[in-house]
Amino acid sequence: QVHLVESGGGSVQAGGSLSLSCEASGTIYSTSCMGWFRQAPGKEREGVALQTLGSKWTYYTDSVKGRFTISQDNAKNAVYLQMNSLKPEDTAMYYCALESGRDCFSLSLGVNFRSEDFTYWGQGSRVTVSS
Repeated sequence: QVHLVESGGGSVQAGGSLSLSCEASGTIYSTSCMGWFRQAPGKEREGVALQTLGSKWTYYTDSVKGRFTISQDNAKNAVYLQMNSLKPEDTAMYYCALESGRDCFSLSLGVNFRSEDFTYWGQGSRVTVSS
């Protein structure tokens, strides 16, 4: 069984920065896709930033490119999300996601990811950006 533990998030004014961390425990295949989704009230969960563990293959949704940075510590099966220049529209619950045994490219639909393709989820971290 895989368990994801998130930390970070919080409240900040527009233009500020926040960070998220997620560490996975359990049996995880070396080739795994791990990263972050978010869900705002009344909206579908969307992939924000994902990375294949042990690889530099990275995905960012268009709205966060240049502002968010995902990084990983492969030894810890951990991913991190540094969020800069935050905007009110970044306000959402952010969820860490992991699909063990699949690389991110194979999961991608070319333009985004489906939450239903990920088996393991963190507890969620609230990010609130005020204007």
